[in-house]
Amino acid sequence: MKRPRYFTPSEVSVHCTVEDLWVSYLGKVYNLTPLVQEHKGDILLKPIIECAGNDISHWFDPKTKDIRTHIDPLSCCVKYFTPRGRFLHVPPPCPSTDWANDFGRPWWRDSRYEVGLLSAKTRWIRIINTLTSQEQSLEVCSEETLDEILQRYLRYNSHAASYTWKHDGVILDISKTLEENGIPDEDEEFYKCRMDCDLYTQSICLYFNDDLTEL
Repeated sequence: MKRPRYFTPSEVSVHCTVEDLWVSYLGKVYNLTPLVQEHKGDILLKPIIECAGNDISHWFDPKTKDIRTHIDPLSCCVKYFTPRGRFLHVPPPCPSTDWANDFGRPWWRDSRYEVGLLSAKTRWIRIINTLTSQEQSLEVCSEETLDEILQRYLRYNSHAASYTWKHDGVILDISKTLEENGIPDEDEEFYKCRMDCDLYTQSICLYFNDDLTEL
């Protein structure tokens, strides 16, 4: 079974237009572009479009994974809590004959829009090519294996798989995460010491194997 891809909040945030609309909620990332195109012009899309590229977990109840509810002070009935305004697939506050409820599964429960997982913690690393002395800083997901980080790095070096990856002189296991390879995330320690974590970033050194493998 293919491992799901992790995304950083920064990666989600660039998909913030009507033509390319992503959101994240409850730890997952969704591409709602097909939904927006299907219902183009519908006023109920407005709250979704306004939050394009953002995390909207606060819209949902973590336990039920459904839209949060509240007791309406006028009717004393349980209703969906939508402070930004009612949005697509949320029923009207009062009975209405013009509301089409034959859409089946609401969009927030439709796995078709899911594209991956949102990283719970991102971190920066430096990748140093010892052959060319080029250095690249990358924001990566703490849950990613080195092989997945390598995929991110390919845009800067298409022969990245032709290198041996090392940290402090130790060859790294490409199938493990940074933490599993003994490269801890020290942001919390820097915070406790009131030090700027940007002043020191863990580095990985790449040593060329001379076989020009290209992915």
